[in-house]
Amino acid sequence: MATLRFHAVKESLKRKSLEINESKRRSEIFGQNVFNELAMRQFLSKNALTSILEAIEKGSKIDRLLADHISIGMKEWAISKGATHYTHWFQPLTGATAEKHDAFFETIRDGLAIEKFDGSQLVQQEPDASSFPHGGIRNTFEARGYTAWDPTSPAFVYGTTLCIPTVFVSYTGEALDYKTPLLRALHAVDKAAVAICKYFDKNVRKVSASLGWEQEYFLIDNALATSRPDIVLTGRTLLGHSPAKGQQLDDHYFGTIPNRVMAYMRDLENECMLLGIPVKTRHNEVAPNQFELAPIFEEANLAVDHNSLLMDVMQKVAKRHDFKVLLHEKPFAGVNGSGKHNNWSLSTDTGVNLLSPGKTPMSNLQFLTFFINTIKAVQTYEELLRGAIASASNDHRLGANEAPPAIISVFIGQQLTKVLEELETVTKGKLSPKEKTDLKLNVVGKIPEILLDNTDRNRTSPFAFTGNKFEFRAVGSKANCANPMTVLNSIVAKQLLDFKKEVDNLIDEKSMKKDDAIFNVLREYIKTSRSILFEGNGYSEDWEKQAKKRGLSNNKSTPAALKVRISKPVIELFEGLGVMNKVEVEARYEIEMEEYILHTQIESRVIGDIARNHVVPTAVRYQNILIENVTGLKTIYGDKFKAYAKEQLELIEQISKHIEAINSLVTKMTDERKTLNKNSDIGKKANGYCKKVKPLFEDIRYHCDKLELMIDDELWPLTKYRELLFTK
Repeated sequence: MATLRFHAVKESLKRKSLEINESKRRSEIFGQNVFNELAMRQFLSKNALTSILEAIEKGSKIDRLLADHISIGMKEWAISKGATHYTHWFQPLTGATAEKHDAFFETIRDGLAIEKFDGSQLVQQEPDASSFPHGGIRNTFEARGYTAWDPTSPAFVYGTTLCIPTVFVSYTGEALDYKTPLLRALHAVDKAAVAICKYFDKNVRKVSASLGWEQEYFLIDNALATSRPDIVLTGRTLLGHSPAKGQQLDDHYFGTIPNRVMAYMRDLENECMLLGIPVKTRHNEVAPNQFELAPIFEEANLAVDHNSLLMDVMQKVAKRHDFKVLLHEKPFAGVNGSGKHNNWSLSTDTGVNLLSPGKTPMSNLQFLTFFINTIKAVQTYEELLRGAIASASNDHRLGANEAPPAIISVFIGQQLTKVLEELETVTKGKLSPKEKTDLKLNVVGKIPEILLDNTDRNRTSPFAFTGNKFEFRAVGSKANCANPMTVLNSIVAKQLLDFKKEVDNLIDEKSMKKDDAIFNVLREYIKTSRSILFEGNGYSEDWEKQAKKRGLSNNKSTPAALKVRISKPVIELFEGLGVMNKVEVEARYEIEMEEYILHTQIESRVIGDIARNHVVPTAVRYQNILIENVTGLKTIYGDKFKAYAKEQLELIEQISKHIEAINSLVTKMTDERKTLNKNSDIGKKANGYCKKVKPLFEDIRYHCDKLELMIDDELWPLTKYRELLFTK
């Protein structure tokens, strides 16, 4: 194995940057491989184009006859781009994307063949896909799954395949994917937000949620990554002593991008441009060999599709550059992990960002309405938001090295906090003309001026207001954005519905004017939401104690965080909005708990294998060298040999203790696993893996990492942190 390690290091040092051709402007190639409106105008009839645009803008259904016309145009466009196959591209509950390719090719009589792709093949397919997670929704006799076209997300050609974004549902109609609940949640927040907008602007017909994700990742030379069994099988290092130099000098952050990495980034960005993914920003992140890219904001459903596609494209492009992309939230101990900040906002079809102040007191009151309702939604459902970003991998990141804590709180800055404090003093009931004027001119009216210098300096806040949007920072780097976006849009939709009900009640029953009613309801929300607002650092133990007093949850593990998913209020929330029914909610809980168990189980097997089959034999080999040395010294010096072999004897003894501890801990871990695997209760099983199996990882690691410091570097089989993190 040591030979493999040094061969990998040697190979990585030979790498040269690839030459990337960027002869065309990005604006010229953007969306070239996307069946967007420009392509549709060239390949579709006027009726077909109108039909698909109305489906995108209004959600109207597409006539079957027109679907045939659309499919013919889409096929001809795809073939002109070099496509030979098509696939319904969907996002099952595995966290990855899925596809089954079918050729346009079809035989006809007399040995002839044609390219065929009709409306039925476009609109719906039956890929079966019975092995995907379903949480008990699909029985054996009805295991078929169906994919159905989502026209709001444009088809695209990748390689030689036409990819058609679709939803994935069971034979009985339940959602088996991430996209279906997201689309329902976006519809719910659209409907609820439009109703609130009518208080301020009667012309608003549609409200769209926007999303801008920030994708963090590590780039490791492929040879180095392949030399580590833990990276290959789990996506992270389970062992490895921290190098003398890590990120403490902050010299990597925003530094000069290494040549090989720059070539990779340029290549990746070219692919993104062709696929219509509007990536804009790239830079070095805090940890060595950690980087980030971010796009321009898009409609949330499309942004989720683009991020899912990007994660796949990142890996494929990396192979050309002999890199391995690590999207795991915590691939290396002791340095920053990777997140995927989800920047979220709401915008109207009249061009107004509802989370951005305007030029008039009325537009600022509209801003405050959506701003405060979002805070109230997070306060009410903070535990559900935590559950939305729970995973075995994200558990390693939350609360460590500048990452947000497991406690969900909202950061809004001192200036907006003062605004809320002033609004909290609003008179109950009808406002006097003077008070209303003072509020509009001196409080609400001055919000744009206040926000000019409202920079967010607290990078550890899990949910922060950053000027014209909220940033959900606790989302993990390899997560599908659809899960947190489904929850966030759902809770905001529910909160807006409740708000409208309360305001209308004051208008109808208390004869209040609209503005008075809005101020009164917002005042109460500010009072009840005070517990979720936090301006401090999320790391401190004092905050944990304070959060407990405030009644905020602190679910540090995935099994604890996921319990809320099947609580009565959460099921009622999703059912009431039509986002998910009870069966779908419970199925997702089962799937996510099972996923946690399996990830922890795999890591347990891998660390046991590496410890016993790589570390211990190497330790014994080095110990034998020491014993041979001591034996030689005894031969030379006789009874006086101990004076010359003191250090060697101590090393032999220490190595034996570490070997004994490793074998004992691995045996204990294996026995715990065997016992837990017999448990049919998924909750107890997951908790057992969390509390009895996972803690042993760190104990085993401790002894392995101590041996790494003792054993001759020439013998050590595992590629070290200094090689993984600092080989450019």
